Amino acid sequence: MDYTNIEGVPDFECQEYQEKKTKYCVCIPIINEGERITRELEIAKKHNIHQLADIIICDAGSTDGSTDSKLLQDLGVNTLLIKKGPGKQGAQLRMGFWWALNRGYEGIITIDGNNKDSIEDIPHFIEKLEKGYDFIQGSRFIKGGQAINTPLVRYLSVRLLHAPIISLTARKWYTDTTNAYRAYSKKYLEHPDVKPLRDIFMTYELLAYLSVKADRLHLKTCEIPVRREYPKKGKTPTKISAVKGNSELLKILFNNMFHKYDVK
Repeated sequence: MDYTNIEGVPDFECQEYQEKKTKYCVCIPIINEGERITRELEIAKKHNIHQLADIIICDAGSTDGSTDSKLLQDLGVNTLLIKKGPGKQGAQLRMGFWWALNRGYEGIITIDGNNKDSIEDIPHFIEKLEKGYDFIQGSRFIKGGQAINTPLVRYLSVRLLHAPIISLTARKWYTDTTNAYRAYSKKYLEHPDVKPLRDIFMTYELLAYLSVKADRLHLKTCEIPVRREYPKKGKTPTKISAVKGNSELLKILFNNMFHKYDVK
């Protein structure tokens, strides 16, 4: 089924394999992740994650065969959303959020689809949502977390630049702010002062914005330990280019600090 002309949501196509089965869902934004997303979903199935939270793939138009319907169904995926409208990660998440909220989920967990993160830790996010937390940030840098093979440049940029800026903006200390492994309550996403479904969120703006808005609104927030593991060899799996991508990310951080994304 195609969905078009929804305010704040890119046009998208939906392949719904199963009805809503769980209280919470996992939204995984991908584009041409190949074997990485397949392996991630295999790990999720091994740990019965698909029985605890419906898995929603938020695809930006993959052409590598990783979103084959039979493959996804065999791996426990509940629904495939395929973005047709403009935008990158922010647009994929808006698509997923709209679908999930309209389906009636009480909370949404997000995780990258490149198999760097410990998807088997989904139950810990659900535990926090059940305890009334509105924003739960996964962190490899707190006690119990694991940062494995993190590139030095990435480590320094997160610890010395990104995390301090986000923490200053949120007025609460966070340690792993580039990590998209996190959870949001329905209460947070539907708060009238949040409004995540806006076209201003096209790339990484939405992650930055949602990292700080919960604390600004005095909602219940926390970090929990997770594992993030980079491959020992080969190209680092990331969608952020070294120069242009990081400069755009820095611009987003300062726009966020100065309330550029707040509801007017």
